[in-house]
Amino acid sequence: MAAISNIFIDQGTDFSVTVDVTDANGSPLNLSGYTAASQIRKSYASSSASATFTTSISESSGQVTMSLTDTQTSGLAAGRYLYDLNITSSASVTSRVVEGQVIVTPGVTR
Repeated sequence: MAAISNIFIDQGTDFSVTVDVTDANGSPLNLSGYTAASQIRKSYASSSASATFTTSISESSGQVTMSLTDTQTSGLAAGRYLYDLNITSSASVTSRVVEGQVIVTPGVTR
C-alpha cells in the first residue's frame, strides 16, 4: 500500500521533492534497475496529465526525486490536484510508492 503525502507547489517556481523508498523492514530499497514515473492530474478520471514530473533515482540510497520546472508550475492553475509515484523493477513489477493531493498556490510576482 502506498504512503499518503500531500504536497504544496508554489505556482511559477521550481519544485523538487525527494521520496525515500524502503523495504518491509524500513531499510532503503536498492533501486538498481528500477524506473520511476509520476504525474499530476485534476481528478482520477482525467484523460490527460496536468503535469509530468521529471524523476531521478539514487539507486543505493533508495531515493526518488520528483521535480517540475518553473515553466511547468506556471502552467498549473491554482487549486487541488492528485499525484502518485510508481516505480517499476527490471522484472516489470510496478509498485505505487506514494500518492496524495497537490495543492498549487498562486504567485504574485510576475
